[in-house]
Amino acid sequence: MSKTRRHHSPEFKAKVALEALKGIEPIHALAAKYQIHPTQITTWKQELLAQLPAVFARKGGPDAAEIEAREARLFQKIGQLEVELDWLKKKSAQLHG
Repeated sequence: MSKTRRHHSPEFKAKVALEALKGIEPIHALAAKYQIHPTQITTWKQELLAQLPAVFARKGGPDAAEIEAREARLFQKIGQLEVELDWLKKKSAQLHG
């Protein structure tokens, strides 16, 4: 009698691991409630604890070099648009004047 493996969604794993972490119900009660082996719940709980610090880690923003490169591109584009606008103004004045 071979059982096929069940695949649980990350949301489900997080829910069960969080309940185990809270400790309101013992692991064996959660195992019976969700029909999962207690060892599996313990594993998910350990994974949750290991990855919790990453939730509060600083999010890496753009570094100074990226910001300077972006500014340079934007200033170049502004200059190009100003030149085009001046040219269009001159052409428009020649046509109407």
